[in-house]
Amino acid sequence: MALSDVDVQKKIKHMMAFIEQEASEKAEEIDAKAEEEFNIEKGRLVQIQRLKIMEYYEKKEKQIEQQKKIQMSTMRNQARLKVLRARDDLISDLLREAKLRLSRIVEDPEVYQRLLDKLVLQGLLRLLEPVMIVRCRPQDLLLVEVAVQKAIPEYMTISQKHVEVQIDREAYLAVNAAGGVEVYSGNQRIKVSNTLESRLDLSAKQKMPEIRMALFGANANRKFFI
Repeated sequence: MALSDVDVQKKIKHMMAFIEQEASEKAEEIDAKAEEEFNIEKGRLVQIQRLKIMEYYEKKEKQIEQQKKIQMSTMRNQARLKVLRARDDLISDLLREAKLRLSRIVEDPEVYQRLLDKLVLQGLLRLLEPVMIVRCRPQDLLLVEVAVQKAIPEYMTISQKHVEVQIDREAYLAVNAAGGVEVYSGNQRIKVSNTLESRLDLSAKQKMPEIRMALFGANANRKFFI
């Protein structure tokens, strides 16, 4: 039985509606899939950028922490150096004061004479040369002559050696030196310095640990090399 035009039109409309419905559903499926893929890619990109930002700030934080450590170390070292300089300055001041007080020794002729006697004899015994030269300040010449005369027999008794001792009358210690003597071998190649300044310096060097202990107290990290 042939279909009427009306029936044909109905079938065509029905098929078109079916096709449109299927196309609409397919388009929605494609949109949903694209939206899902978009969200996944967006999430991936966001995560990558988030990790990069976190890595950047972690690196910055480490740099800042390292800079802080360097600055703190620098500040501690500077503070330590200031303390060490202040301590050294204090010790230098004390040694300068001690050198100034040496003048009090030479102001008393009897005390200074006894000291010169010991310094001359000690210098001779340290050199143990057959011929020795004693040098002094020009103002100490008479006192040193006496000290040499006393020292010669004592030296010979102790060393069991003959000795010739000369007093240098051509070269002297500085007039403004604290005092004491220098003793030379006959050829002047060997010298023993027994000036008051050299004795003070030697004593200060030997006693420096005790001086620092008395001034600054004990320090387990402090070492002295003498």
